[in-house]
Amino acid sequence: MSAPQVVVHRDKELMAKAAAARLITKIVDAQAARGSASVVLTGGRNGNGLLAALAEAPARDAVDWGRLDLWWGDERFLPDGAPERNHTQAREALLDSVPVDPARVHVMAPSNGPYGNDADAAAEAYAIELSAAAGPEDHGPVPSFDVLLLGVGPDTHVASLFPELPAVRETERTVVAVHGAPKPPPTRLSLTLPAIRAAREVWLLAAGEDKAKATAMALSGAGEIQAPAAGAYGRSRTLWLLDEAAASQLPRGLYPPASA
Repeated sequence: MSAPQVVVHRDKELMAKAAAARLITKIVDAQAARGSASVVLTGGRNGNGLLAALAEAPARDAVDWGRLDLWWGDERFLPDGAPERNHTQAREALLDSVPVDPARVHVMAPSNGPYGNDADAAAEAYAIELSAAAGPEDHGPVPSFDVLLLGVGPDTHVASLFPELPAVRETERTVVAVHGAPKPPPTRLSLTLPAIRAAREVWLLAAGEDKAKATAMALSGAGEIQAPAAGAYGRSRTLWLLDEAAASQLPRGLYPPASA
């Protein structure tokens, strides 16, 4: 478990640009070291803001997009192409504008896919795909992702792991179906905390006043059942990327002054 590092930026636009720059550097370094890189994407306004900033970054061409594996931390269990799906939003924000290898874009099954409306079967299939991608060096049923991105919800949820629901209590499976989620749509697919913790680095994104209470709660030692974001950490690094509004309820000694 890595202790969290907190970086605060002036506003959400600067946060997105800085996070995109960090991600480009991390991908390029991983590709130089091992020949390829793997990133787990997140949806929501901050996740999509980061992807849009990455699409506009001049340095994006430093990435070898054909040697990048992209996974998802969670997905709304809706028909393929539905505008609310994280994959649809990621395509619009970034993926349609860069030369990714379609075979290395690992999409969670939609509700009109090969498993029909059986979300549990779709979750099991994604777990199998993750396990197949894991190598002997990963020491587990998922790859050692270079960076796993997570947006933090106002209720402290990450991926589709909501406070007190069964999915956040899962200790063995790597992917689960979530039924009865407190925000629409009610049916989702999600990585579990054991899968999230397999990542080398976990980056949590939060911007806006509506995230201030959740950020403070997760970073104050709350339990992961009540505050799932508190249970999300990487093996070598856990990075909280915030804007000043989201950091407004944190003790000032917890982080350096905001970036310009």
